[in-house]
Amino acid sequence: MSATQSAPQPAPPAPLVINIQYIKDLSFEVPGAPAIFTTLRNAPRVDLNLDVQARRITDGQDVFEVVLSIRADAVDPSAPTNGAEPAAKVFVVELAYAGVFTLAGIPAETIEPILLVECPRLLFPFARNILSDVTRDGGFPPVLMQPIDFLALWQSRRAADAPVASA
Repeated sequence: MSATQSAPQPAPPAPLVINIQYIKDLSFEVPGAPAIFTTLRNAPRVDLNLDVQARRITDGQDVFEVVLSIRADAVDPSAPTNGAEPAAKVFVVELAYAGVFTLAGIPAETIEPILLVECPRLLFPFARNILSDVTRDGGFPPVLMQPIDFLALWQSRRAADAPVASA
């Protein structure tokens, strides 16, 4: 190496690194088994609830755990009800799919949207596949979640958490 050449500079760290992703919790329940398999005539109606939580896990470093929680409640839409009782539960799935992320050189004002929008967007395809596989392996049609607009979810959550100005 000549005096005019300099040693190659190491590349700056990536701003967002996925250290690991994993199933934090998974529950699948069929309360009416085995009878539900003989009485269910149509595909169940599935109600989905989704939540995203993030927390710093290493003091002094920008390492965070982001948890994408999905709950799927399936009911038999053709089951007779008397109006006061809810429709017959077919199955319940609860999935907490998590990832550990390192953020490097991220401005403080962009950490929250990265953790609550970008990180769950990266986790979602894996959680979606797990939910589909679990319901199919449980003997039901697979639950196929449509893509989620995590930006809109985050924005609506911020709007709901915003203090109301008093006159």
